[in-house]
Amino acid sequence: MAYYSKEAEQKIAEIKKTGTTTVGVMCGKAVVLGAERKATMGSMVANKNARKILQLDEKMAMTIAGVVGDAQALERYIKAEVKLFKLNEGRNITVKGAANLITNMLYWRRFYPYFVQLVVGGFDTEPHLYSFDPSGSMMEEKEYFSTGSGSPFALGVLEDNYKPNIEVDAAKRIVVRAIRAAMERDAFSGGTGIDLVVIDSGGFHAVPDEEVKKLMK
Repeated sequence: MAYYSKEAEQKIAEIKKTGTTTVGVMCGKAVVLGAERKATMGSMVANKNARKILQLDEKMAMTIAGVVGDAQALERYIKAEVKLFKLNEGRNITVKGAANLITNMLYWRRFYPYFVQLVVGGFDTEPHLYSFDPSGSMMEEKEYFSTGSGSPFALGVLEDNYKPNIEVDAAKRIVVRAIRAAMERDAFSGGTGIDLVVIDSGGFHAVPDEEVKKLMK
């Protein structure tokens, strides 16, 4: 069974033209997400400090690649649904529950799609990582995933360095190395630095820029 349809592959190809590199990596007790910061409009750099990791709740976040307006609209809808679930059920939605919600949103817009490629990472009773295509396909990733125009370069680093059940510190180094490789080889990835997030049983933790700079050396 093919993961992406031909239509979805064409949409992903269009998304990759817009630039970006995001990475998600599974650890034994956490999930690590990373993204560079360059936003482009064709060959022009529109923003050197764009936010591409969006926090959805206390223990869940989403990386975005593709059209910024579509991603921002999805962020609003997803956050609203997550809050409504908590109000109605008296508990946080699971990562799988949120993933199903997102894939339904994408699927029902598949003929007029959101031009985005998403990665969602979070922690409920354990860490989870999911990837999505614009037509609504969803896959649970057991190791790692990368999106955007720089993903081929990032995936090469991930495949060479990833080991199952790696420690969080090792995962952070791999994510930074993967994104840095993309920034150096992909003209549409770059910006002022790298955003790095760890999500574990304690919640969402943004890694300080000073620590990220050390990991880049």
